Amino acid sequence: MNPFQRRPLGRTSLSLSALGFGGSSLGNLYRPVAEEEASAAIDAAFAAGIRYFDVAPLYGNGLGEHRMGRDLRRYPRDDYVLSTKVGRLLEPLDPKSAALEPDPSGLPFRVVHDYGYDGVMRSMEDSLQRLGMNRVDIALIHDIDAHNHGEAAQKRYFREAMNGAYPALKRMRDEGTVRAIGVGVNDWRVCQACLEAGEFDCFLLAGRYTLLDQGALATFLPACLERGVGVIIGAPFNSGILAPGAADGATYDDAKPSPAILEKARRVNQICAGHGVSRAAAALRFPLGHGAVAAVLTGVRSAAQAEENIRLFDEAIPDDLWRELKDEKLIDGAAPIPEP
Repeated sequence: MNPFQRRPLGRTSLSLSALGFGGSSLGNLYRPVAEEEASAAIDAAFAAGIRYFDVAPLYGNGLGEHRMGRDLRRYPRDDYVLSTKVGRLLEPLDPKSAALEPDPSGLPFRVVHDYGYDGVMRSMEDSLQRLGMNRVDIALIHDIDAHNHGEAAQKRYFREAMNGAYPALKRMRDEGTVRAIGVGVNDWRVCQACLEAGEFDCFLLAGRYTLLDQGALATFLPACLERGVGVIIGAPFNSGILAPGAADGATYDDAKPSPAILEKARRVNQICAGHGVSRAAAALRFPLGHGAVAAVLTGVRSAAQAEENIRLFDEAIPDDLWRELKDEKLIDGAAPIPEP
């Protein structure tokens, strides 16, 4: 499969490179990334043919957007697709109560959740200024899930988003500030609730249609396919356990994996090795077997990592690998097999 092949994003006029560039690492997720390293990562991805880039205000408290915009502005604006997210406003830290030196993990702002209409309109204005651009292609309501807010608060934020963020994004789409609107979370059930509640163009679902978790397969992905709604799968490595070179201590969804997940990952790795395929290559390719999925998105922190992801994506994967994973009940028997 060609990682640079453009795939349509549902019924929108947008097409995404099958392999996308996630900007969380540009915001120093897990460890600091030098300015030169961040620029080199974007340049390497663009030079190779990656044409979908994603970022959010959350990543480094604006640092990810600042870096992404700075480096993408060197390229023709119509040559790539850019997504960012709404739902978090950034307020400057009070210099009287905080260190004057910026936190090395990000810019000196604090995050305030706001999924209301006015907050989302302001959020997009702020993002455009940090990016140094007059439009983004995709705007996503970010993290209206229980993982981020808890069960009780999630219900409140969901209502606030449907009553405020959603009409704000619809207005932006009508006015041309954005070309597609959607939701970005790590819970397919929240995506499905949004699918029922509004007319969204796409969803960015993180970690919920992977080699280790196919929970989205039964109802959510078929509903998207039926309605012509595009899906972008983020975190295909489940935050590390399926990543290249993962070893003891690797996380699953940013936490210590359970014994069951560790055993499943071990068995997946064993079968992949038996077919001469790296586990990470299979993890990157698996989500794209489903017709609703337009792209798979993984974080990139260096030029070497961008090049490694492209190499992994381009590995030859025999159909027998997918069949054996199904036979061993390691992936859902109904999961579509990716093209060779």
